[in-house]
Amino acid sequence: MAEAGPGGLLDIGEVARESGLAPSALRFYEKKGLIAAAARNGLRRAYDPGVLHRLGLITCARSAGFSIAEVAALLSAGPGDEGLRERMAAKAEEVDEAIGRLTRLRDSLRHAAGCGHDPLVECPEFKRAVGRVPDPDAEPCTSAAGAGPVP
Repeated sequence: MAEAGPGGLLDIGEVARESGLAPSALRFYEKKGLIAAAARNGLRRAYDPGVLHRLGLITCARSAGFSIAEVAALLSAGPGDEGLRERMAAKAEEVDEAIGRLTRLRDSLRHAAGCGHDPLVECPEFKRAVGRVPDPDAEPCTSAAGAGPVP
């Protein structure tokens, strides 16, 4: 963890290093109201160390497909915001669907790593898992040892 400077604040460079975000991203998030500088040290922004947790949440939400507006709504939500709760429940369903797609892709790639089909994308197991292509006549893949069926 970065060491806080005078007043317990982290300058923009330290926050960038700790968060893995570019300083320009920090300035963008500040412009959008997602984070706020606590002070300035000359021309450099300085942030409360708690901004790292907030940036972690922002980064996680963005990687899950949240828009900047959705992140802003999430960060400012109160317990009585029923509309936001409904949107977040819908977003959770979208995330579950994405997890399912990524899980199928991961399992298919693991299968393909040991599969002998040429080309690999023609393997019935691979096609079935990635595309959810129903093919009741497809035989299970037996073209390579250890390349078992995709779950």
